[in-house]
Formats: sequence, structure tokens, C-alpha cells
Amino acid sequence: MPRTVLKRLAAVLLCGLVVLPGGAAPAAAASRIKDLASIEGVRENQLVGYGLVVGLNGTGDSLNNAPFTRQSLQAMLERLGMNTRGANLRTANVAAVMVTANLQPFATQGSRIDVNVSALGDAKSLQGGTLLVTPLLGADGEVYAIAQGPLAVSGFVAKGDGASVTRGVPTTARIASGAIVEREIEFKLATMNSVRLSLRNPDFTTARRIAQAVNDLLGQPVAEPTDPSNVRITLPQKFNGNIVDLITDIEQLAVQPDLPAKVVVDEASGIIVMGQDVRVSTVAIAQGNLTVTVTEDAQVSQPNPFSQGQTVVTPRTQVTVNTDDKRRLGIVRESVSLRELVDGLNALGVGPRDLISILHAIKAAGALQAEIEVI
Repeated sequence: MPRTVLKRLAAVLLCGLVVLPGGAAPAAAASRIKDLASIEGVRENQLVGYGLVVGLNGTGDSLNNAPFTRQSLQAMLERLGMNTRGANLRTANVAAVMVTANLQPFATQGSRIDVNVSALGDAKSLQGGTLLVTPLLGADGEVYAIAQGPLAVSGFVAKGDGASVTRGVPTTARIASGAIVEREIEFKLATMNSVRLSLRNPDFTTARRIAQAVNDLLGQPVAEPTDPSNVRITLPQKFNGNIVDLITDIEQLAVQPDLPAKVVVDEASGIIVMGQDVRVSTVAIAQGNLTVTVTEDAQVSQPNPFSQGQTVVTPRTQVTVNTDDKRRLGIVRESVSLRELVDGLNALGVGPRDLISILHAIKAAGALQAEIEVI
């Protein structure tokens, strides 16, 4: 074998010996741009409408307590050629409802969308009901869809003379593909010369990384972060004015998002969520509870026989104070990872409620390098 070939083989083996012990660097957790940001103008629009549900088995609105249901029923019958003004309507098979839906982006006339139906009056259940024709309005007051159809109710209510059982919420329902789109929202995406990406979690570093990933893909500086929430991308000439092709190419790019260190605390439920970048300096913590117990015992004091005294009730009060002296200082050492921080806090042996107070105290001492957000 020639000497040159031997030298090359030895170099390859040497490189392999150097690389293999260390192992490959773990890949960072990255997300697609499609999951990190939304496209300007590509959005849903909320619709709302007021309608009537009929066909209920006596579980509808009581017309005496729901005058709007009575008025709506009379107006509907008048449109159908029946005059019920002054009549004593006593039906319990009708319920007034609010109908809501989300109009998908680029929905065309004739396409169908799902709708949600919620009782407005004192109806007991919408089980078995049918929604009558209900116009769905946008924020501008225009009608964009018409809803109608039988309701699908997940909850139910059953009751007798002495007991009742309710499962779920029987006064809400859903109609799959229950509305037909009648008006389209004008938005010409194909004619745009630039597009703006809106980050779902605004961050300077993430916006810059997205712009760099797009520029590396296209080979030219067409993407620019304008602020922590937006990245503007200019349509390159090689796409021949087709903005859809540009969006298709860039939304699959993987970018590692960068988020600030944050601790989210829900005071109502005691839930604590920590981000992976939360760090804490070495601190000593002593946690103890001061418990004061007051016990009242009523004792009867009776006079001696023939003493002509009166029987009286004498209260006996006993107060017990427990300072939990067995608790000692615990050390939470400086953490370099979220797991070490959690292990250090768990070593204190406290519950979520006490842990919330401890985190606030650590933050006040300047030892918690994170933001605490209370929701």
C-alpha cells in the first residue's frame, strides 16, 4: 500500500478517535416557524348571532321569566303569517340561544363552519332541540354566515321527585358544519410584495433567529426583525410574485425559540410552572408554621343544696400555640439546571402553598434570577 494512502487512513482513524469519545452534540429543541409565528392577515374572524331552538321536551324557557323568548317567538310566527299578539303562549319547548362561530381565513361562499349554541334564558336542557335559521354577524354588523340544524348536546340532566343528576352542561351544544358562509372577507394575499410574521411569544432573540434562518435559506437579506413581535420578509424576484411559495418554504424552517426565565404562579389553585432557564443562587431557608388553637369548653356550675344560688354556665378557654420547632434551616444550593433547582426545593419538604411563599421570599432576597408572574 502506498505511503500516501497510509497517511490518509491514519488521519481518518485519528479523527474518529477524537470525535467518538465526546459523542455528537445534542440537537437543540427547535420548532418550526409555522408554530412560532402567524402570517399577517391570515386570521380567523369571530361571528355571533341570536336565535331560537325548538323541539325541546319541556326543558325550554319559561315565557313568563324570559320575555325576550316570547317576543322572538311571536316575531317569528308573524313572519310565517301567524298573528299571536295578545295570545297566552305557554309553551316550554322553545329556548332563546346565542350562537357563536369562527370564520376561517379565506373561507369561500358555500363552505361550512362549526357553530356553538348556548342557552340565554332559564332553559333546563337543549337536548333534542333544533336551531332555526340564525344570521351570524361580524364585528362590522354584516351577515357572514347562516346557521341552522339539530343540536349535539354532550351533557344531560335527569331528575325525579326526590333527586336529580346532571352531567356536563346540558345548556350548551354544538352543530358540526352547522353554518353556511354567505359572505367572503376580502384579502388578496397573492398580490402582496412582502409579508410580516407575527411571533406568538414576542422575543428579540427569537425574532432575530427567524430572520437569520430565512436569509440563510434564500441566500439574500430579505428578512428583517422590526421589533420583538414582527419579522418583515420581502418577496425575492426568483419567486415571480408568488407569495404563497415563499410562505410554504419558510414556514418549515426549524428555529430554536429563546424565552425569558419566568416562574408562573397560580395563587388560586397553587400551581407553579418554571421555565428551563430559571436559576437560583445558594440560599438558606427556614420554613415553619405558627399554629394557634383556641378551644372553648362550657362547664355548668351548680350551687350547693339549700343555698338558694343559681346555676350558671362557666366557659373554659384553652389556647395552644405550636411554633413547629422541629423545622431547621435548609440550604438550596446554586442551581445550574431546572432539575437541580426542583430537587433543592423538594428537599425542603413543603407543599405548593408554602413553596409559593418561599419563591417570593427568594426573589425578594435577590437570589432568584427569574421573573415571577402571578395569574
